[in-house]
Amino acid sequence: MADSLTFAAVGGAHPHAFNQIGILLGAGARCAGFYDDDPAVTAAVITRYPGMDTALSLDRLLDDPHIDLIVNTVRHDRRAALGIEAMRRGKDTLCAKPGFTTLAQLDEARRVQAQTGRRYWVYFSERLASRATVKALDLVRAGRIGRVVQTLGFGPHRLFGGNQRPDWWFDSAQHGGILNDLASHQIDQFLIFTGSQNAEIASAQIGTARFREYPGFEDFGDLVLRSDSAAGYIRVDWLTPDGLPTWGDVRLMLIGTEGSIEARKNIDLDGRAGTDHLLVVDQRGVERVSCDDVELPFARQMIADVRDRTDTALPQAHCFTVCELALRAQASAVRLSFAG
Repeated sequence: MADSLTFAAVGGAHPHAFNQIGILLGAGARCAGFYDDDPAVTAAVITRYPGMDTALSLDRLLDDPHIDLIVNTVRHDRRAALGIEAMRRGKDTLCAKPGFTTLAQLDEARRVQAQTGRRYWVYFSERLASRATVKALDLVRAGRIGRVVQTLGFGPHRLFGGNQRPDWWFDSAQHGGILNDLASHQIDQFLIFTGSQNAEIASAQIGTARFREYPGFEDFGDLVLRSDSAAGYIRVDWLTPDGLPTWGDVRLMLIGTEGSIEARKNIDLDGRAGTDHLLVVDQRGVERVSCDDVELPFARQMIADVRDRTDTALPQAHCFTVCELALRAQASAVRLSFAG
């Protein structure tokens, strides 16, 4: 597998760049180079990955016939253009979320993807990089809690802390909005866990509850999803307090016809150490399921998809559907005043 995929990384607008580079290297892929027009970002990448080639130009990477995949973590509103150009030049692309900031970008990506046969993946890390979530999906598919009829997804984040936010982060046109950004993770999980091919946005709300000094930024959002077989509720925010020893108490709850599952992804507030806490309640009782030995298969599967032109790691239609629902939720959201 070590020679099966060569990739290049473009952009370091978010530490997700390190996550994506890391999973690919860990799965045996080779990085041919990195490019960012900000020297400070390039220096940070070299510090993290000594010896990595820093390309003199983006075109050098896009035109290199030996590169199969572009890892895309440029600014939110620029990701679509880079991903579309990569497909046009014969390369697949893996970008951080959000994959798009407008429906027009998504429409163009769909057109170019169908025309070229290349892949445009968005790395929904709250599922793909979470052992508890991967294990929960295995249990659901094995019938442990019957048919999932509702999902509850909570994605709180800390706005300030280890990551310094650039000025563009607080411009909704460049950032894309809280539901389009953060809630895309939970929309992905709703579709996957309920087996829904599509859904509608029953309601959506956004607002600025705390960080009112940034009028173009939302720090709270929620939405209700509805498909022909299930319902979903999603809440996301940038309100994690400094006292929590992680960036967010991210949780997923699955309500089934024969039981329920809760994944506490980053922390257990009851005091158990570590991450990936999984609780199952079914007809037999309550079980805390270990996730220590769970494989995260996404990178391995994606490398095989690039090599074999299959569609297993993150089906393309599903990926685009998640992005469309996130964009539509953002566009239709009612703005809350949070007066007081």
